[in-house]
Amino acid sequence: MSSSPIPPTQDNTHHQNTRKPSLAVLSVIALLVAIAIAALIGYIGSESDANANVNLFGLRRLFASSGGRKAVSSPSASRSLSDKVKLGAEVGMARTPVYFLSHGGVSFALLPNIMYDHEHPAYHKLGEIGKEITTKVKPRAVVVFSAHWQAGADTVQVNTAEITDLIYDFYGFPSHYYKEKYPNVGSREIANKVLDALTQAGIKGEGVKRGLDHGVWASFKCAFEPESNPLNVPVVQVSLFKTEDPMQHYRLGQAVSRLREENILIIVSGMAVHNLRDMQFTWGDPRPLPYTVSFDEALKEAVTKKDPAEREKAMTDLLKRPDARQAHPSFDHLLPIHIGAGAAGDDVGRRLWTLKEGSMSWAQYRFGNIANSTSSL
Repeated sequence: MSSSPIPPTQDNTHHQNTRKPSLAVLSVIALLVAIAIAALIGYIGSESDANANVNLFGLRRLFASSGGRKAVSSPSASRSLSDKVKLGAEVGMARTPVYFLSHGGVSFALLPNIMYDHEHPAYHKLGEIGKEITTKVKPRAVVVFSAHWQAGADTVQVNTAEITDLIYDFYGFPSHYYKEKYPNVGSREIANKVLDALTQAGIKGEGVKRGLDHGVWASFKCAFEPESNPLNVPVVQVSLFKTEDPMQHYRLGQAVSRLREENILIIVSGMAVHNLRDMQFTWGDPRPLPYTVSFDEALKEAVTKKDPAEREKAMTDLLKRPDARQAHPSFDHLLPIHIGAGAAGDDVGRRLWTLKEGSMSWAQYRFGNIANSTSSL
């Protein structure tokens, strides 16, 4: 007995008709969910980039409260490519260099005051170095060590203040010296990075609120002239130890070296040769004293050694030279370059320029090269 196909009933027709719309609805919902997730990720990323740009261009000085600041994730955490570029942590990207600036002083009598003497060669050279930093290095922050801040024998202090004033750490000068201004802003985030680095290196660190001393602002006014070449990134000052131990300061530099991989620039500020007492004998005569010449060249020979171990020994031995106490009656202006050499790691030091003048040397140094750029210095 043959059977003919059973025509679909009304119920069967209904189920078949409704199955297709259900699949279509699910597809649409899945698509909408995917779009929503993508939009959310994009929003978070753009907001993170925006916050980074606010920090980069120094807009914190307009928004002093810390409520809008977000901690930067650890290097092991996943980041977008733009974040890696900003932090200098992209694979294959070179670290920031390290600079030693001979900052001179604020003397209005014997020592040339390059803040006001714009014809002095050191003023122009610091300006060139500053331009290299703002246009080629382009750091997101600066950590600076000055000869004029020493904390404890076993303790390093870090300025955690967001809004920092200037310290006029000199006496008996004309009144306009105490009216000098230098626009700057600190960063609690960067200060905490320094403190963390010290802790991991076994160095006792202490956060304090402090202004910038003239070892920073006097040289920065020349290198980063506020109108023509503003720095526009946070500046965090860190102290030296209150000792004359070169190895202790070398280790301090090594402790903070890792900051360079986050596009944070380390500047150390001192003087290649610094004898204020003998300036009375060179007044009106710019010819260098014998020890100025001999120590300045010995410093170059030590700093520019290519082998890191040899450089470390040579820089330690500098303090044992017979002319060392003539060139530096106190080693406070010399030890910053030991911090810089420690922070440099395997990067070779180079003397960018020098001027031997009386009982002073204005030598300027850089450790390492500039990523994806050439230097005209």
